[in-house]
Amino acid sequence: MFSNFNKKKLDELITNAKINLSAKRVNEKLITNAFRFALEAHKNDQRASGEPYFTHPYEVALILAKEIPIDDIAIAAALLHDVVEDTKFTIKDIKAEFGDAVAEIVDGATQIEGLFENYELKQIESYKKMLLSMTSDLRVMLIKFADRLHNLRTLEFLSNKRQYRMAQETLDIYAPLAHRFGLSKLKSELEDLSFKYLYRKDYDEIANHIKDKKREREKFLKKFIEPIKENLVKENFKFEIFARAKHIYSIHLKLLKQQKGFDDIYDLLAVRIILDSPNKYDCFSVYGIVSQMYAPIPERFKNFISVPKQNGYQSLHTTVMSSEGKRVEVQIRTREMHEIAEKGIAAHWKYKENLNINDQKIEEWMKNIRETFENASRDDITTGQLIENFKLELFQNEIYCFTPKGELKILPAGATPVDFAFAIHSQVGMKCIGAKVNGKIVPLDTQLKSGNQIEIITSKNQKPKLDWEKFVVTHKAQSDIKKFFNVERRKQYAEGKEIFEKKLKKHKIHINDDSLLDVLQRLKYKDLQNFYYEVALSNDKAAEVIEFLEDKNKLQQMEALSSAESSATAEAKEVESIDRFRKQAQDNNKSISLGSKSDNTNIQGIKYDYAKCCNPIPGDDVIGFVTQTEGIKIHRKNCNNIINLYLLEPDRIVEINWGETKGVEFVGGIKIIGEDKPGVLNELTETLSKNFKLNIRSINIFTKSSMFEGTMIIEIENLKQLNSVIEKINNHKGIFSASRFYS
Repeated sequence: MFSNFNKKKLDELITNAKINLSAKRVNEKLITNAFRFALEAHKNDQRASGEPYFTHPYEVALILAKEIPIDDIAIAAALLHDVVEDTKFTIKDIKAEFGDAVAEIVDGATQIEGLFENYELKQIESYKKMLLSMTSDLRVMLIKFADRLHNLRTLEFLSNKRQYRMAQETLDIYAPLAHRFGLSKLKSELEDLSFKYLYRKDYDEIANHIKDKKREREKFLKKFIEPIKENLVKENFKFEIFARAKHIYSIHLKLLKQQKGFDDIYDLLAVRIILDSPNKYDCFSVYGIVSQMYAPIPERFKNFISVPKQNGYQSLHTTVMSSEGKRVEVQIRTREMHEIAEKGIAAHWKYKENLNINDQKIEEWMKNIRETFENASRDDITTGQLIENFKLELFQNEIYCFTPKGELKILPAGATPVDFAFAIHSQVGMKCIGAKVNGKIVPLDTQLKSGNQIEIITSKNQKPKLDWEKFVVTHKAQSDIKKFFNVERRKQYAEGKEIFEKKLKKHKIHINDDSLLDVLQRLKYKDLQNFYYEVALSNDKAAEVIEFLEDKNKLQQMEALSSAESSATAEAKEVESIDRFRKQAQDNNKSISLGSKSDNTNIQGIKYDYAKCCNPIPGDDVIGFVTQTEGIKIHRKNCNNIINLYLLEPDRIVEINWGETKGVEFVGGIKIIGEDKPGVLNELTETLSKNFKLNIRSINIFTKSSMFEGTMIIEIENLKQLNSVIEKINNHKGIFSASRFYS
């Protein structure tokens, strides 16, 4: 049996579902069963705030019912979205109880849980899972939006570090994605809440300014709006009109972009006119009325009705001059346009009155994402590069360009004719030899502008150019160009290898790959592939190596030169001694032990030093590299430099163990990110001095708004002590993260 409290909650959820969905779509039994199931599954769990955990999935479902309503299946899945992750129940249990559709959405949401756990290591793969999941069913992503929104609304109960990471991830990924889905209201709240926790001082400054100016703003806007209302009533329009200050994060971006103070930024206020009319042309009539009353600023007029944004947003925007000389932005749209602007894909689906939730424009964008991921592994694009490109495209503004026949193409700002060509078709891009913009021939790296009409000139003999990769900005163009050159390189490797092998056969030369590689490296070739590539471009390269292999005198000279390099001088004798020592250590299967003897810079009479690239300290897994003149350099085993040296000259590697190092000072680096508040560094250094009695060699700090980032170099005994210091810093109030730093 439900308690009265839970019954009221369930009634509230179903009521909102019926209001915002059509009643015929609301399966009350499905929602009630999901409510009961989730309530029981989470009965022993609590949130960080101390509330019962069930309040979270309930609030997520309520956000879906109120703010981004799709269907009852999405609401049921929202109630269940944490069950598999946090309780004993499995996807099989969900499927048996609620069917395939609910189970698949819950499974998709479960796969992308914990996005910021183990943040540094897992975020890239987590984003990839999230993007792939959302391309299979948009409801997965809508649940994640609602989940993230509720988490941000209750972020105060988490640690500073978790607040910072979740807020930063929201600004980087979730808010731009919400924009792509057309969820402007949700996007604004995500941005404002994230901004609040990342840059609290800036947030409070803007919020206080808005609050302080509220009465003055309301008085001004009332005077501005009243004449518009009177004229619209005279013309028999049914409408709603209201004014607002723009949301806090958008004001922050304007302040940064324009480098001005609050009073100098003219479009912080917006008046919105919403018409209860199915006729979009009424918006233009209302624009005419407004522009007769207040002088419009021509360059500030935007017609998103005739040319909607890629996420389906439609509205007329104009900026006019008030009688007081203040600029005010006026937005004019129909009720349907307004709902689509606020609720995005959910409103599209509602007005289409069908069960296909994949809106055409969103689906086209999602298809592009799917293709990009599918091509990434074949095109040698790393997942990290893929995500960075994806994030860049999320943040870019859109431009609207046309083909010669008037077909609209929406591209990211900064796009070029080559991007436009690939947007038409891959083969048009591949064969692009030139372009006309508004009838005039332009360079292929020209940045396009909204309203441009572009004609692509092609040639069957044209191929992509390497420099195209430097200026194209769309995923499709980047992926297609990279794919082409990877295929071309593989063809040239194969062609060059075939040419060279024929020449070897003709000259009756037999040589294995290892011996050939040794010769090629002495002739300054990087590797076999590099050599074969050069051969494909020029037969002279093959002839040069064949001549070298046929000339036995040259081979003997090469061997003699190698011998001379290791025996002619005193330094060479030292190397010989080191080599003997290294060989003896390897033959006896022993490792060298580092100690703190009277001469700590020698190992059994041989000089050694610690590599500056990785600064190894006792406790690190280390290895030695025998140099020609500086004795043995000691590196961490996972140091990139030692990995490269191992591949190139494995016979110079010696095993190293840490011996007794007490009393020896080592250097450790720590990277710190924290809140920029008075005294935080003094408190931190005092804490370290008190708890560890460490000598801090240097601190290098830079600040950005209400945050600081920097490095601290300290004298340390061993890895265990360094990890203890890092843990202490991470637990210090005002510190978001601390991690080991390698100079």
